[in-house]
Amino acid sequence: MSKKVFELDFLGKKITVETGELAKQANGSVLVRYGDTVILTASVMGHTPITQDFFPLTVLYQEKLYSVGKIPGGFIKREGRPTDQATLTARLIDRPIRPMFDENFRNEVQVINTVLSVDQDNSPEMAALLGSSLALTISDIPFDGPVAGVIVGKIGKNYIINPTVEEQEQSEIHLTVAGTKDAICMVEAGAKEVSEKDMLGALMFGHEHIKMLCEFQEKIRKEIGKEKVEVELAKIDEELEKDVKAFATDKMYEALSSDKKKLEKYAAIDAVKEETLENFAEVYAERENCVELLGQVKKVVDGIEGSVVRRMVTKDKKRTDGRGMKEIRPLSAMVDLLPRTHGSAVFTRGETQALATTTLGSLEENQVLDGLSLEDSKRFMLHYNFPQFSVGEVGRYGSPGRREIGHGALGERALLQVMPDEKEFPYTVRVVSEILESNGSSSQATICAGCLSLMAAGVPIKAPVAGIAMGLITSEDGKKYTILTDIQGLEDHMGDMDFKVAGTRKGITALQMDIKIKGVTEKILKEALAQAKEARMEILDVMEDVIAEPRKELSKYAPKIEILHINPDKIKDVIGKGGDMITKIILESSNVTSVNDINAVKVDLQDDGTVLIYHQDQDIINKTKEMIENVAREVQEGEIYTGKVVKVEDFGVFVELWQGCEGMCHVSQLAWERIDKPSDLFKVGDEIIVKAEGYDNRNRLNLSRKAALPKPAKVEKEDKKEKSEKDKKKKDK
Repeated sequence: MSKKVFELDFLGKKITVETGELAKQANGSVLVRYGDTVILTASVMGHTPITQDFFPLTVLYQEKLYSVGKIPGGFIKREGRPTDQATLTARLIDRPIRPMFDENFRNEVQVINTVLSVDQDNSPEMAALLGSSLALTISDIPFDGPVAGVIVGKIGKNYIINPTVEEQEQSEIHLTVAGTKDAICMVEAGAKEVSEKDMLGALMFGHEHIKMLCEFQEKIRKEIGKEKVEVELAKIDEELEKDVKAFATDKMYEALSSDKKKLEKYAAIDAVKEETLENFAEVYAERENCVELLGQVKKVVDGIEGSVVRRMVTKDKKRTDGRGMKEIRPLSAMVDLLPRTHGSAVFTRGETQALATTTLGSLEENQVLDGLSLEDSKRFMLHYNFPQFSVGEVGRYGSPGRREIGHGALGERALLQVMPDEKEFPYTVRVVSEILESNGSSSQATICAGCLSLMAAGVPIKAPVAGIAMGLITSEDGKKYTILTDIQGLEDHMGDMDFKVAGTRKGITALQMDIKIKGVTEKILKEALAQAKEARMEILDVMEDVIAEPRKELSKYAPKIEILHINPDKIKDVIGKGGDMITKIILESSNVTSVNDINAVKVDLQDDGTVLIYHQDQDIINKTKEMIENVAREVQEGEIYTGKVVKVEDFGVFVELWQGCEGMCHVSQLAWERIDKPSDLFKVGDEIIVKAEGYDNRNRLNLSRKAALPKPAKVEKEDKKEKSEKDKKKKDK
């Protein structure tokens, strides 16, 4: 196929799609230009289906630092493992496109987005989502798209699509929404306590513009799209399916409707599955394809579990744990579980439990970011850990995966909206959530526990934040639906939607929605938001009963802070040549041998002359402050100071007025009488008074002991006589 170029005027900005020239051996590839942002997307499909019972879709988002004119840091100088932002973007693209494949599709599909150029005002993430959908849409891969996404901002009463960097700074909403031309299928948002009404308005405003991007893709498909290939889908023998349902449905209903706790209920469900497999292993024992048939049995019985849950909720109006549709599981909270952390809290919702800790550090301990955005660091971090024991299982332990990164980012986004700014609270803040028990909605338990730990640590957040996960169960025919408050693991796994909403009493701070169906309507979103608000208020009541507001005092183990301001021109003096002065200050004031010692004072020097000093010991802070003030202190010409002799030479003595400030007193300025050898009168360590005489052209401080001493009577008399003779000579002339 020869090169084809398509253009769309999207709200005054040109989106250009090129295909047929690059990556031509992929099933489908496009080059998307959005302003100066350029993304190459290639989609490929394996030739044969895999044997495992899942759809093997991989979405990659490859950040190339050359796209923003950067060279990677580190020794190797090439891109390494994906950044958290790259992982989150890949996840963001995966979520809306995955439901567009048949659930029985088993050929491996990879969608690779390579970021070639980045214009900060034109989102590479949204360009990559467009490219991913379009590369699949025009390919021969059986993809039931297109989908598209936009970022929605809100300034005042106006919504904005794909706001610029400047507009994002003013916006009270940062909403990423994706969907088809018919419905919304993915939501990711951070917001500054906005109302449900405003958030719904943003969602629907975004969807209207998504329709434009979907129509653009359909136009391209009609012109150059390949015919979709027929692939072998995972099939279930109709007679087998009928027999398995007859055998297991009632048993599964009984197991699911029991009032047992999570692990006991899961054990009962597993027992039904094992009994069913054992039964049909006997039935098919003589069949040549016995193994294949038993694989089908397993899939059918898994499907029965989902069908029973769906029937219980939509028809019988009964949840598997007996709760009402809007009922939240039992709640409890506590703070100060851990004595030596700066702040700690435990939040429990049913069988989901999160332990959160807050740690405070100096601003220089912020996280350095080596990515594509303009942001190069951040001072608030939330990290989420999900050990396997939290679900009663064994498993692999290693670096965080997409789940951990995604849940941590959601919690961070929810709490970031209420964090104090750097001037009000000049600390780096890290919250860590350890999931101790999980039966659904652990990310929202993290938000609740994280908020409690921040308040316990004395971080002056604007308001408490709570989170709740909403679910959606639709009937088999799709005509009925039920929205569930506080979904547990089974409802999440078997349901159609996971809609997480976090916020304060005033409004929403974060949203995240994933669905397994092809979209949800405005009506469903409106109901879910209203129901989530009711639940959020109930959770906040429980949290505020434990701790209603941030503590006024920090933990005795948290670093205290002293802020002072010096002349910005003196910053270089405080740092010293090669950092020798600041190193000396840290070592001497802390009484340590290394600046990396855990007990070393932290000093943050800012370009505007602000100096921040951190340490647990106030005495060490005071000593550090005094030493810095001494270095930064400015000598006033004509003032008299008491200094210490630090060096004696034949031509004069060097005097330290205070640490970091040294001047020279020439031999002629040591006394009113003549001195031949300064060492006869002065030694190192002597204290002497001197007058500041100013700086020479080499910025050296000149001192005079002579000028600081009273004139001897003899000298005074001689000076008067000399003055009288001079006056007489002038008169005679």
